[in-house]
Amino acid sequence: MDTSTRVHKMMRALLGIVLLVGMLNTRQVQGRKARKLNYFEYNAMNCRAHTACITQFGGVGDGTTSNTKAFQAAVAHLSQFESDGGSLLFVPAGKWLTGSFNLTSHFTLFLDTDAVLLASQVMEEWPLIDALPSYGRGRDTAGGRYASLIFGSNLTDVIITGNNGSINGQGEMWWQKFHKGELKYTRPYLIEMMYSDTLQISNLTLIDSPSWNIHPVYSSNILIQSITISAPVNSPNTDGINPDSCTNTRIEDCYIVSGDDCVAVKSGWDEYGISFGMPTKQLVIRRLTCISPTSAVIALGSEMSGGIQDVRAEDIVAINSESGVRIKTGPGRGGYVKDIYVKGFTMHTMKWAFWMTGNYGSHPDDKYDPNALPMINNINYRDMVADNVSMSARLEGISGDPFTGICISNVSISLNAKPKKVQWTCTDVAGISSQVTPRTCDLLADKGAEYATECQFPTDILPIDDVEIKTCSYYKRYI
Repeated sequence: MDTSTRVHKMMRALLGIVLLVGMLNTRQVQGRKARKLNYFEYNAMNCRAHTACITQFGGVGDGTTSNTKAFQAAVAHLSQFESDGGSLLFVPAGKWLTGSFNLTSHFTLFLDTDAVLLASQVMEEWPLIDALPSYGRGRDTAGGRYASLIFGSNLTDVIITGNNGSINGQGEMWWQKFHKGELKYTRPYLIEMMYSDTLQISNLTLIDSPSWNIHPVYSSNILIQSITISAPVNSPNTDGINPDSCTNTRIEDCYIVSGDDCVAVKSGWDEYGISFGMPTKQLVIRRLTCISPTSAVIALGSEMSGGIQDVRAEDIVAINSESGVRIKTGPGRGGYVKDIYVKGFTMHTMKWAFWMTGNYGSHPDDKYDPNALPMINNINYRDMVADNVSMSARLEGISGDPFTGICISNVSISLNAKPKKVQWTCTDVAGISSQVTPRTCDLLADKGAEYATECQFPTDILPIDDVEIKTCSYYKRYI
C-alpha cells in the first residue's frame, strides 16, 4: 500500500472518530438539556421524600375524562408516606377534570405550568358534608354544604402549590343555580382546609370559583402567597381569601378580582360563633392588589362572633372597589373586632375610603340574641392615599354600643367629579384623627399635625413571619 493510500485511510479513520465523538457529545448535551428541562426547583415549607404523578393512577388530562377517582387513588396511595418523609403528587400540563377530593398530611399537591384542574359539572362528584359548627347552617341554605374541590380536615403540613398552574371552578353552573334558588345545599369552595396546622397555598391561579376561593377554617400557621384570583365582578359571593377562626396567618403578594370581598376575615355566625368561641387572630396581609366594584378590599365580618384580633394590613392597592377596609357587624353578632392596624393603602376609584357598619342584619336563624352586642375597639388607619372617591367615610356604630378607639392619621383623599355633599357621616363612633383631608367628622377629634403618627402599627414580628421556606427539587420521571 503506497504512502498516499495509507494517509487517506488514516484520515478517514480519524474523521470517523471525530464524528463519533461529536455525536456522543451531542447526545450527552441533549441528555443534559433533557434532564435540565425535566428538573425544577420550587419553594415550600417542607420538601418531600416520595413523589408520584397523577398519570400513574390513570389520570388523563384531556379536559373530558373524569379524574376524580385518579386523584382519590393517588392521595390514598401517598398517604402511606406521611411518617416517612412525606409525598408530592405532580400534575403535569393538561386539563384535568375532577370532582372533590381530599388531601392527606405531610403532602404536596403540585400543579405544573399549563396544568389546569377543571371542576366537574356533575353534581354527584361533589359529596355533601355537614355545616360548620360555628355557623350552624350553610351560608347559602339552611342545610349542609358541598365539599370543596380540594378539601382536608385534621391534617398537618399540607402544601398546594405549582409553577402557576390553575384551578378553574367552572362556577357559572353554580351561579345560575344560586340565582334561580335551585340549590338545597351551600355551594362548594375551591380550597378548604379544616382543623389543620401548617398550610401553604402558593403560586397558583384560581378562576371562577362556585363561591369562596380559599377558606382555611379552624386552622393555624397558614401561608398564602403569590395567588391570582379571577372571577366576574358580578359573580355571587366569589370572595378571594377567607381566613375563618384561624391563628397565625400570612397573606401576601396576591392579585384578586372578584364579585365579593377580596379578603374576608371571619370567625362564626351569631349564637353558633359565640358558642364555638374560636377567634381569628395574628393575621398579616401585605402587598395585595384588589378589584371589587361591589365589595371591600378587606372585610372584617360580618360573621365575626368568635372575635377578630390583631390584624395587620400594609402596602395594599385597591382599584375600582366599593371600600377599602370595611367592618361589618350588628346586634346579635356578639364577639369583637379589635387591635386592627392598617397602613400604606393606595386607593383608585372608590365609593367609600372607610366604611364601618353596625347594622348588618343577616342571621342564621331566629335563635340569635339581639342583645349580644359586638365590641369594636382600637382600629388604626394611617399613611393612606385615595383618588376619584365618591365619599370619604361612612362610619355607623350601634346605638348604646359605640365603636371606640378609632384612629385615622396622615390620609389624603381626592374626590371624583360628582362627590357626595357630606364627606364624613359618623354615628355612634369615637376616636381621633390627624392630618386627614377632607377633614373628618367631629366624633373623630382632630388632634393636629403633631399627632400625625399617633395611629399605631406594631413593630413586633408574628410567628408566621419566622417560617423558613426551603428550596425543594423535583424530577419529572413519569411524564
